[in-house]
Amino acid sequence: MSIEVVAVTGGNGRIGERVLVELNEHGYRTVNLERSERRKAVADQYVTIDLEDAGQVYGALAQSGADAVIHMGTVSSPRHQPGYVTYRNNVMSTYHVLEAAVELGLEAVCLASSINAMGASFQDVPIEVEYLPVDEEHPTTPRDPYAIAKRVIEVTADGFGRDENEPPIIGSLRYPWVANGEELDSSFVRSDRTLEAGVPDVPGGVQELFAYVHVDDAAAAARRVIEADFDGHETFWIVADGTTMETSTDELVKECYPDAALRRSFSGHESLVENTKAKDRLGWEPDHSWRMG
Repeated sequence: MSIEVVAVTGGNGRIGERVLVELNEHGYRTVNLERSERRKAVADQYVTIDLEDAGQVYGALAQSGADAVIHMGTVSSPRHQPGYVTYRNNVMSTYHVLEAAVELGLEAVCLASSINAMGASFQDVPIEVEYLPVDEEHPTTPRDPYAIAKRVIEVTADGFGRDENEPPIIGSLRYPWVANGEELDSSFVRSDRTLEAGVPDVPGGVQELFAYVHVDDAAAAARRVIEADFDGHETFWIVADGTTMETSTDELVKECYPDAALRRSFSGHESLVENTKAKDRLGWEPDHSWRMG
């Protein structure tokens, strides 16, 4: 595999912009595919695009000479537009990216999935946790438009990964709350993160399995996907090694997920979400923790 040019959709966004920086730092030529005006000269090339238009997606990837694409240009929350808009944008933009990648013979595709694919922070009912730690095989029960769309993205990628004509490597990254250093400091370091203070909902609360990841680690995981070597489509949890709480993990389990089956014991503040697959298959490691100060 020889990837030189990487297209990043949504390069103006929180994760997308950091992905561009990550790629530049590792010697790739980058193309930012965005629907809005260019804000910073982070990428080597900038293309204004409507990601819901199949022709524009195909044309932009073809003309840019991209060898791989990292798709971060999706709606990040269901709270600011009607549900159908969120669903349509996230599902159809991903379909167009995958279809164009296959037709153009791109070598790798990275997709932004979410912890919400299993049904998490935006739904009214508690998250359904069958066993702990949660891994990529855990059942998914999404209910809201955003969560359903994220799960559909993964299923769609499964289908493209079965293509008989040597499909690209496709990796879907299940991100929890993605935060920068200032946000981690204000949300966790400078707040009481014990159960005695109450069980938080968001960010990184009970509905999100007390999981989080630093934006730099999220970007590094995206780069690792396009550098990986596996067949078809794979889904990966991209989470920090620890929880968002000062309360020990075993106490969190007892208090917040009493009906979940335990597949192993927990120590210290160990994450409730298993990130071993990303470490083993992608060579990825989370380098940041809010406990580091």
